[in-house]
Amino acid sequence: MNDTKANAASTEPANQADLRGPAEGGADYVDEVAAELEALRSENAELRDRFMRALAEAENVRKRSERDRREAEAFANSRFARDMLSVYDNLRRALDAAGPEQRAAAEALIEGVELTLRDLLHTFAQHGIQRIAPEIGEAFDPQRHQAMFEAPVPHVPAGGIIQVMTEGFMLHDRLLRPAQVGVSSALAAAAR
Repeated sequence: MNDTKANAASTEPANQADLRGPAEGGADYVDEVAAELEALRSENAELRDRFMRALAEAENVRKRSERDRREAEAFANSRFARDMLSVYDNLRRALDAAGPEQRAAAEALIEGVELTLRDLLHTFAQHGIQRIAPEIGEAFDPQRHQAMFEAPVPHVPAGGIIQVMTEGFMLHDRLLRPAQVGVSSALAAAAR
């Protein structure tokens, strides 16, 4: 029992010293506490800054992944769409090759090919594929047209389309295939 009182008595001054520390320590203790407080505030500010940066980066990653997902969804079938353009070209060539005699002899067949071509264009439109069909005389646009040849043509300004070999196509806002065209050369403009 005496040992317990002795232990309590021996720890009492240490505990009291802890409680008396600021009063007896004076300015040194206040400076130490102020420095520690400033260090904690600085650490808090640094951690808050890092947290805000991490939060902003996470938001940027979320937005980027959402944009990438939308683009992947919109353009995932671009390869298939590009392959389907040859089907369109072949149907168009079949209709263009049919003269008046063939049209009269195979009216139902020609009508079936025309309906198939219209249905294909409708399906293209449903999937965001738009046709680029330049007109003769329209200005050449290198963003949508591919010049296959140049030739001087009277009464056509330089850079005007003089022939359309194949139509082009856009998939949403991207060029899937440029329209292949012939373009009037500058020589025609100078010859006038």
